[in-house]
Amino acid sequence: MAVLSREYGYVMLTGAASFVLVTHLAVKVGRARKKYNVEYPTMYSTDPEHGQIFNCIQRAHQNTLEAYPAFLFFLATSGLYHPRVATGLGITWILGRILYAYGYYTGDPKNRRRGAMGSFALIGLVGTGVYSACQHLGWNCQN
Repeated sequence: MAVLSREYGYVMLTGAASFVLVTHLAVKVGRARKKYNVEYPTMYSTDPEHGQIFNCIQRAHQNTLEAYPAFLFFLATSGLYHPRVATGLGITWILGRILYAYGYYTGDPKNRRRGAMGSFALIGLVGTGVYSACQHLGWNCQN
């Protein structure tokens, strides 16, 4: 039976905070659907006047959802052996996704680059998760 460190609670809270983020982005899309009259199940607007802004709002949410399973997996696995590192990287990913979304909400897709730190945080989680797997297998990862 595996025993989690007490600090793993921070990892769990980070996962919960990420759910708040995803929910916030979903609400923004729902409001944009009403504001720009984009009915379900239409994913993208073709409206020449407001389509670009709606599509940017929708893509910010969709892109976050595309990365979300990997984020949760590597947050959880990284946190097994490195809960503080995983928590720091997880919070950085969340903040990066907020900057990404609000940059995208301007209607200029180039502004989403403001959230690039989130991508670096996810790469850090992948590396920490792999390192944790090596530790769990008893492989000597240090020289």
